[in-house]
Amino acid sequence: MQLAGKVALITGAGSGIAKAAAKLFASSGAKVGALGRTKEELEETVAEIQKNNGEAIPLVADISNPEQMQQVTQELVDKWGRLDIVFANAGINGVWAPIEELSPEEWDKTIDINLKGTFLTVKYAVPYLKKQGGSVIITSSVNGTRIFSNTGATAYSCSKAAQVAFTKMVALELAKHRIRVNVICPGAIETSIDENTQRRDLEHVQEPVEFPEGKIPLTDGKPGTSEQVAQLAFFLASDASSHITGTEVWIDGGESLLKA
Repeated sequence: MQLAGKVALITGAGSGIAKAAAKLFASSGAKVGALGRTKEELEETVAEIQKNNGEAIPLVADISNPEQMQQVTQELVDKWGRLDIVFANAGINGVWAPIEELSPEEWDKTIDINLKGTFLTVKYAVPYLKKQGGSVIITSSVNGTRIFSNTGATAYSCSKAAQVAFTKMVALELAKHRIRVNVICPGAIETSIDENTQRRDLEHVQEPVEFPEGKIPLTDGKPGTSEQVAQLAFFLASDASSHITGTEVWIDGGESLLKA
């Protein structure tokens, strides 16, 4: 029970990586605020945690909305009296399209959710984290940090690169308060985020790349799982990583070493 007595805020907890992390953190003793936009999905996550004798509550909010994020963070602290761990995982792939076809509104939506959403998640958590120290984990991506060949994913990649810069800036600022801030950069992971990706007119702008033996060397092309990323987040949330801050960790089976 490495997280016993800890309270964790996990965004995007209705599915994928964050759901796996919510269940893992709770099984190790953390009380979990499962945050997302879809109430039904969150209630399912919470029910699964409670079925295994864990503690969790659903928190419905749009991470890009300041008022909603401030409100649900306060709700979490009112419930359990503290906040120790923040896993800022929620995000979207958004629209992937040639730069001249990507609308300002599509750009803004991706940046608002992925980057502004990360900012707001951390901003409203910091006053509570400062009381006893804690850990912040942010989900970025191999895109925009090591991989730049996903042509059309410009807004997404820029938001992911900015999350790494945000992590390093905030890690130094908060170090004196014993708050660690690290960032995970997953490669191909089996989640539902691709179902929400809108790809448009990319055929004529993408450079052809072939990987006849599979683009993920460690697994011969097989993507990773949400549970594997959750295990990494768990390590960064726990005292086992007590001297690690301001660091990005790629979890991609070597994909980004092959595919730049």
